[in-house]
Amino acid sequence: MSKREAFINSVCISKTEDFFTFITLHKDASEPFDLRELLQELQKAQRQALWKKLAKLLQDAVVACPAERWNATDVEQDEQGMELEVPLELKQTMQVIQGVTEVATACVETIEEGDTYTSLLDCANILNDLLSFLPQSEAALQKSVHELFGCWWIKGLHGKEELGLTVLLTCLRKPVPDMKRLWVFHEALLSVPLDSELGQELANQLLLCFLNANHIRRDEGKRFLVFLFSWDLVFIRMIHKTVKNQLQFFRKAEMEHLAEIYFRAWKKASGTFLEEIESNCIQEFMQHGIQLHRNSPVLPKVRQILSYFHKQKFRQGLDEMLHRLYRPILWRALKAANGEVRANATLLFTEAFPLKDPSMDVAATDESLQRQLDTLFYLLDDQQPLVRSTAVLGTCTVLSKCWEFIPSDIIGDLLKKMVQQLAYDASSPDVRCSVFMCMSIILDNNLTHAVLENLLPLLRTSLHDTSEKVRVAFVDMLIKIKAVRATKFWKVSSMEHLLARLERDSPSVSKRIVNLLFSSFFPVNQSELVWCERCVTLIQMSPKAARKFYQYAHLYTAPNNLGKLMLIIRKCLNSCIKKAQDQDPDDTTSANKENLSELEDVLSVKDTDTMARLLEIVVILWRSIQKSLLRNKDVMDYLVAKFATVLPEYLRFFQDDHACTVALLCMASLLPAASVPSFSCGVLSRLRKLEVGASVSHYSQILDCLCSWGQASHILELISDWLTEALAKAAAKDDSARRVRIQETMEAKPDLGLDFLDYLLNHPPTRDAVLNVALGKLKQLLKALSSCKSELYSCVSAFEPPARARTTETAMKAFSLHSRLLVHLQSKSPEDRDRLQDLELSAAWVTERILPFLVAPAEDVISTQQVKLAQRVVETCLTVLRDVIIVGQGDMEFTSKVLDLCSVVLLSERGYLCIPAILSVLSSLGKDCMSQGAPGQEEQVPVVIGVLTNIFHKILEVMALKLRKDREEGTQVCLSSRTALMDFLSVAQELASVHPEGHDGVFSSLFAAIVVEISHALHKVSHVEQLSTPETTEDLPPLSSHILEILLKCPPAVTRSLFAMTQQSLDADEIESLAGLAAVTHLLAVVKPTGKFKADLKSIAVSVQRQMERHCAGTGESEEEIQKLLYISSVRTVNEILMP
Repeated sequence: MSKREAFINSVCISKTEDFFTFITLHKDASEPFDLRELLQELQKAQRQALWKKLAKLLQDAVVACPAERWNATDVEQDEQGMELEVPLELKQTMQVIQGVTEVATACVETIEEGDTYTSLLDCANILNDLLSFLPQSEAALQKSVHELFGCWWIKGLHGKEELGLTVLLTCLRKPVPDMKRLWVFHEALLSVPLDSELGQELANQLLLCFLNANHIRRDEGKRFLVFLFSWDLVFIRMIHKTVKNQLQFFRKAEMEHLAEIYFRAWKKASGTFLEEIESNCIQEFMQHGIQLHRNSPVLPKVRQILSYFHKQKFRQGLDEMLHRLYRPILWRALKAANGEVRANATLLFTEAFPLKDPSMDVAATDESLQRQLDTLFYLLDDQQPLVRSTAVLGTCTVLSKCWEFIPSDIIGDLLKKMVQQLAYDASSPDVRCSVFMCMSIILDNNLTHAVLENLLPLLRTSLHDTSEKVRVAFVDMLIKIKAVRATKFWKVSSMEHLLARLERDSPSVSKRIVNLLFSSFFPVNQSELVWCERCVTLIQMSPKAARKFYQYAHLYTAPNNLGKLMLIIRKCLNSCIKKAQDQDPDDTTSANKENLSELEDVLSVKDTDTMARLLEIVVILWRSIQKSLLRNKDVMDYLVAKFATVLPEYLRFFQDDHACTVALLCMASLLPAASVPSFSCGVLSRLRKLEVGASVSHYSQILDCLCSWGQASHILELISDWLTEALAKAAAKDDSARRVRIQETMEAKPDLGLDFLDYLLNHPPTRDAVLNVALGKLKQLLKALSSCKSELYSCVSAFEPPARARTTETAMKAFSLHSRLLVHLQSKSPEDRDRLQDLELSAAWVTERILPFLVAPAEDVISTQQVKLAQRVVETCLTVLRDVIIVGQGDMEFTSKVLDLCSVVLLSERGYLCIPAILSVLSSLGKDCMSQGAPGQEEQVPVVIGVLTNIFHKILEVMALKLRKDREEGTQVCLSSRTALMDFLSVAQELASVHPEGHDGVFSSLFAAIVVEISHALHKVSHVEQLSTPETTEDLPPLSSHILEILLKCPPAVTRSLFAMTQQSLDADEIESLAGLAAVTHLLAVVKPTGKFKADLKSIAVSVQRQMERHCAGTGESEEEIQKLLYISSVRTVNEILMP
């Protein structure tokens, strides 16, 4: 028996082992048996017999082990959570199906024309039915069945639609469908009605493909997605709706691909499908592009889709389509009442310009074009600035792409309108800005340069526009002019004006001007000598502009070029010094022998201004490339060596010029101290020799220099010595007559030392150097500063001011700097509490020694000067404590001490003077409570909040009491505390979400203060004529007036918190008296004219009306008459609010 016959005979249920053997031999590459060769040798009758036997074998296998039992093992395994052995019967059935599938796949390839393959089709259909029953473990078998269906589809055999649909659906169900495989079976989709159950399932899966970025980006994905537009008309709407819902989540790059899909779908469509795409997709995008709000996240995505269509205008049929779809909506939108709609329509109109129908004759086309050009002029004159700026952008776009076929006179008119009119639009900087931003679009067209060369100089004054963004746009335009070589940029704006702008403008403008002028003053393709010549020229034209130019030069060239410029400037300076020394017969000092004959005629050491500027530019360049130098030690060492050798000579030569000395000190700070030993040793003595009251410019560079050398400790030691000596001298003043006087070689200068310390703490680099000094030195300084408290107390306790006015200021400044230094040290070492304890001791000292003087002045007891000084000390202390809380360095113990101090100060006789400082502290504490999240603080924070609200309540009481006793001084207190109170109320509003009890406590106190004060004023009314409804805050009692003025200037949420508290009090029936209700109506009457909070006012008015019903107006006596009128006026106010 031949192998062919043996194989055919094995295809039956009784000989499955032989059948499996043949399948195994076919899979074994080392065996010569090949199933495909065998099948090709079969006769037609043998093939058909084989196909029948395959179908019979498959049916018998399924009957022997029904499909319903196949997944029972998987279910049992899932329930028990353990692996079970697969039954032998199921295993054999799966092998039969696998073998039948492989043989059937090979048979498909051998089918010839005229063959009847009904049995083989039955076999494929059975496999198709069995697919859903296959266990999850048979993934390989599922794949083999799908390969069979794929071969069937590719062969184009009868019944392929159902099989191909199975593969298509299976592929779609995968997490990431294979687009190439989907495209192979895409035609199978056309056989499925969308309204069928299978069609709905396919539709849901297919819609997800439009949300997958990988499918949208790849060509095979685009091809399949475009095909989906041809499945069903209803499905097109489903696609469009899905895309619209997800537009805001697409990225810009993805939108470009999505627009291409829409375009290709339109290009391929015809008949009703084309109409559907045009009317329900493209035209709807047009409507959205016009009607959407400009802040909508969807609008830019819609515009991107439409822009893609506009850019394809050269494609056949697109001009006609755009003209037809825009016609019913665009022209109406351009004249809409809403400015945003007009602006959106303007953008689409100018992008699609010109809108034309190719079927129109020449006359009609010209008429249409003229109408569109007239529309451009109309839009440029629109009353809305947004529309005008959009029209400028559109007009420039139109001119750039349509320059050739627009009449020259119209081009001239459009350009003149923008250059002469809109560039100077005083009503909107956005319009002016758009002219210069969009002029770059026109410059991209080389044909426009000849015309613009004559018009652009008319814009020269716009360089000095009051709006920064207009100046930025103008300089950007100059950069564009330079890049395209349309004209010489200095013909548009002269060099003098550019340098003047560079000198004083903001960084955003200055950097652009540097970019514009860089090649002029730093031609990198020329020699270093030319760089130096240009540098000197720039300095002589505008020294301040030169400083700005080289400050930003590192943005536009490599660091090595800046290093070369520094060295050539050094060379130039050496040459000038040598030339001066050669002309001085008494000077035998030899300088650097280098000579630059080219610069000798323009430079001289007598021109100290230029010399100082050159030195300053060296420093600026060094600082700009300092990070690069740190990464390249060899270059750094080379520069240090070069400048270290000449620095002493420069200092000697320019010692009489302050500007040069300052620049050289800056240069010295960039060098290591060891590289200039002769200079570094004498720097500290320069500080000692300075006079008291010296300006910052005389010592700032020296301090920077010492700090950069790591010698900040020497400065602190000098300050400590001066303070200690001054205090010792003051202590010994009384018995100086009985002592032998020894002449001091150097006078102590505590004022100057404190100026030094103030400078050091104000600047981050020097402050870091101070804080890194050894702790011993810092403690010595702190001790010296703390000792000044005794001097400060002497000044406060003295009835007559000290003989030297500076003594008080010195002591005051020492106290402030002592506290500030403690704050910085605490911030540097937050885990150490020593500095906090020192601050707490300072607060205790203020309480014990200073607060007793915060009383009313009394003759021969307390002077006004003492009270003012005590107030300054207390406010300084409170400010420092507030700073500690702001930087988050205070703990709960420290917070408690701060609150104690606030309470004590507030309860003192003239503590009301410090209310602004106390409110500022409370604001910081409120913010700190919102950020407290450390374990163990949950119970402490509510306590702090409670104390905080109590102090605020006391503040209101103190202010009210002061206003009653002394209206003028109370008003001054209210005015001085206005900003601080506004900040505190904003913080209290933020407490609502974290600590509502604090929020309620603050606003209940505020509401109570208003109601009590107004009620008290109403009780004092004795005549009917005195009774009137207030119209403004000025008509209210002073404290209520002050509070309401602040609330109406606060964010709306703060004001609503007061209204919420008012509503809460009314609902709880906490206001029972008629005067209290009248006070609420006065509050409403004052707020009503603002036109805000209408809903809140009506809600409160309803509650007041309900309360008013309990009160009846009396008649008879005068007191009852007042009550009656009060009732009537209150009811009238409520009615005006409820029924305006």
